[in-house]
Amino acid sequence: MNGVQTLSAINNRPTAVVIADQLRESIINGGFSPGDQVNEAQVAGQLNVSRGPVREALHRLVQEGLLLARPNRGVFVQELTVRDVAEVYEAREVIECAAGEIITKFSPEQREATAARLTDIVQQMQAALDAEDWTRLGRIDLEFHTALVQDAGNTRLVRAYATLATEALICLFHFPDAYPKPDRVVPGHQEIADLLRAGDMEQLHHVLHTHLSLSDYQLHSHDDEGALRHGRNEEGEES
Repeated sequence: MNGVQTLSAINNRPTAVVIADQLRESIINGGFSPGDQVNEAQVAGQLNVSRGPVREALHRLVQEGLLLARPNRGVFVQELTVRDVAEVYEAREVIECAAGEIITKFSPEQREATAARLTDIVQQMQAALDAEDWTRLGRIDLEFHTALVQDAGNTRLVRAYATLATEALICLFHFPDAYPKPDRVVPGHQEIADLLRAGDMEQLHHVLHTHLSLSDYQLHSHDDEGALRHGRNEEGEES
């Protein structure tokens, strides 16, 4: 299906934010494939808006890294390489470990609230698994990890994670091996919630590393001896 045809009229709300949201969703869902050109005039025509806000929306997505502007050629959907996928997951681990570090220092009551919120999301994962709704499962998965980062209360981490979450969804839909095996989805996420509840950052770091490691993709900020480079090593000593 042509990517432009997956867009719908925005009913007198011709804002760049709404247009960017629609384009982003179409990229995630595969309406636009990696390498496709996103034609400004065609998008404006499909949405029945002027080209100004479309141009602004495209610029937003270029800044997010979802689109690539090529001088004198136009704007194209980024083509993720194996290295790109590994970098996305590596960056996610860094941010989620930072958020986890903050949360594990919270009071037991605050940690319980975070764990309860995440457990609710895990239960939604099970429903999606039972229905074999893989698209919904991927979105719920990212909802879980985004909620983890949000609960740390650091707006900079949340902002940095937002673009990574979008790229992660694209990875899930275009690189199936980037997702854990179905029988590990629910236990793996529940373990993260339980460790946050317990305030066990040392074990949480190991679990997040395993959870977000891609065995088929040879890129990660951990050396051959297993030392973690995010401020602590495998034995829990400061690096």
